[in-house]
Amino acid sequence: MERVAALGLDIGKKRVGVAGCDGTGLIATGLTTIIRSSFVADIAQFKAIVKERNIKILVAGLPYTMAGELGFQAQQVQKYAQKLAIALDLPLEYIDERCTSLEAEEFLKAKKQFSSWDKGAIDREAAAIILQQWLDRRRRVNTVVLGDNGKGTGSQSLD
Repeated sequence: MERVAALGLDIGKKRVGVAGCDGTGLIATGLTTIIRSSFVADIAQFKAIVKERNIKILVAGLPYTMAGELGFQAQQVQKYAQKLAIALDLPLEYIDERCTSLEAEEFLKAKKQFSSWDKGAIDREAAAIILQQWLDRRRRVNTVVLGDNGKGTGSQSLD
């Protein structure tokens, strides 16, 4: 089975929540929060993570509006994510991240680990949710494409 080496990103104006996954691609966990300063400094931190974890793909949360459109914030996220992907020479995929910060906050509250002062924890957890959604979707798509018990002989379509 191919090792999954993806980095989930919750990109904000001040911070980027970063999540990684186990090699099997089953579980996403929050790794760190990068405090944005200069793009050069951000890249240096990302390069270290990418090298240490042998990352092969970036997965960025895209904050669509509740109407499902790409608003100003989503366009800013796209610009940053694309610059990051180019600088790191990695492919980039997006996942709809509407409500992930709220979901992350609720999750941390349930675990009694929530503090309104620790925005970085919310960012890390949101990044983990983004990456988990991507991993789950990837697994579903692979199951449909491979079809016949993973032998690749199934003919189901993705429509």
